[in-house]
Amino acid sequence: MQQPTRLQDEAARLLARLGVDAALYGEGERAVRTPLTGETIGRVRDASAEEARDLIRKAHEAFLQWRRVPAPRRGEFVRLLGEELRAVKDDLGRLVTIEVGKVPSEGLGEVQEMIDICDFAVGLSRQLYGLTMGSERADHRMQEQWHPAGVVGVISAFNFPVAVWSWNAALAFVSGDAVVWKPSEKTPLTALAVQALTRRVIERFEEAPEHLSVLLLGDRATGEALVDDGRVPVLSATGSTAMGRAVGQRVAARFGRAILELGGNNASIVTPSADLDLALRAIAFGAVGTAGQRCTTLRRLFVHESVYDTLLPRLKRVYSTVSIGNPLDGDVLVGPLFEEAGFRAMEAALEAARAAGGTVHEGARVTEGLPEAAFYVRPALVEMPRQAGPMLVETFAPILYVVTYRELDEAIALQNGVAAGLSSSIFTTDMREADRFLSALGSDCGIANVNMGSSGAEIGGAFGGEKETGGGRESGSDAWKAYMRRQTNAINYGYAMPLAQGVRFDIADEDEGSADA
Repeated sequence: MQQPTRLQDEAARLLARLGVDAALYGEGERAVRTPLTGETIGRVRDASAEEARDLIRKAHEAFLQWRRVPAPRRGEFVRLLGEELRAVKDDLGRLVTIEVGKVPSEGLGEVQEMIDICDFAVGLSRQLYGLTMGSERADHRMQEQWHPAGVVGVISAFNFPVAVWSWNAALAFVSGDAVVWKPSEKTPLTALAVQALTRRVIERFEEAPEHLSVLLLGDRATGEALVDDGRVPVLSATGSTAMGRAVGQRVAARFGRAILELGGNNASIVTPSADLDLALRAIAFGAVGTAGQRCTTLRRLFVHESVYDTLLPRLKRVYSTVSIGNPLDGDVLVGPLFEEAGFRAMEAALEAARAAGGTVHEGARVTEGLPEAAFYVRPALVEMPRQAGPMLVETFAPILYVVTYRELDEAIALQNGVAAGLSSSIFTTDMREADRFLSALGSDCGIANVNMGSSGAEIGGAFGGEKETGGGRESGSDAWKAYMRRQTNAINYGYAMPLAQGVRFDIADEDEGSADA
């Protein structure tokens, strides 16, 4: 029998402390590998399509009970979930680092996002407001109500294995919905941990039905069972644009509602008046953080020609000195790419950039002192003569393309000239430039920042983008409305029956004579 490795042992200890039964990750047909070393740290069993349908049925039955619970009580359930997360933050954050490869502060930051969205949702549970509208008919009142939608399906990606679930689940729970979660098949261990702590809250909370939160482990077939099930009126999917295009069409075919969080080919603009010290720090984190594997990663940089020769040498120094390595073994800023496919995509993009006239700085694989089965790379900085070739598509790796510009409108057009529309930013101390960038004539992205990078969104604002990013919104602001159904009510408190728009419909009544309908 093969002896467990150090990371396999540590993952098992963390999972045990987080309350996960060893039988759930000790055997199964699917191997779970850590990008830190490439080794197997667990094995899980996929749910069959039949099992998936049965669990969705149970979640639907749970919804029928949960919708009866008053919203503030549902908020109390989410408050307890946040308390569980606070208690396990260190362990769950560490597990995120092991399973995904994030540096420890980012693993902890992901769990903090979960805690923050629970806090947001608790307050929201007393603010699920509808509107009251004036009626054109005498003695009438109009209003809207928001009711629970049903079962909410969540399909999440490997790069944020637990936070994306919480953005959806916390809002869904306070909205009165049950949740069925299909995590990435590549990151099931963190999902098992989150499900275990959610189960603990369900067991403590008297009004919570057993299957309020359901976990489906599996591959594409399992995801398709969730996507196609008519008992799931709302489906949130995070991943590639190709995946979202397929999911969106299938959900629409059954008249479901899709919340799509897809690709992001994000850009920043550096103007002549920019604070270059501030810009440098923001650009570095946005472009190389999480090894370029965030949907909000900075991938394109448009620098005014007057400051290009000042900023670029400083960026090159950062790229040549940034620390690369196993996040568990030292104080490093950039961990590994998640898998070999990401490395191959990076190699292909850099070759395409060279063919398009680009000059590539850094970008090589780092192997010294690191496991051969893991994929560590130096982030790449690419000077391009113009926006072309690989700049027009998202490569999920740490590549930053840099182009000069002369006029702000030119830079905005370049930024907007790609298919995705997630995040964007501008560095300027000119108020007119900042406001133009934020206006209808400026960024066409769902997120537009001033004097900060494209990455690092807070849960208080709605998160999502336009165009091929999918158009969905999650997390803060009024994103909760996507998890509920709107009902418009008209109430007649008078004794006549006037119709809207002045329509008349008179009927004869044998007992009362003529009634004006």
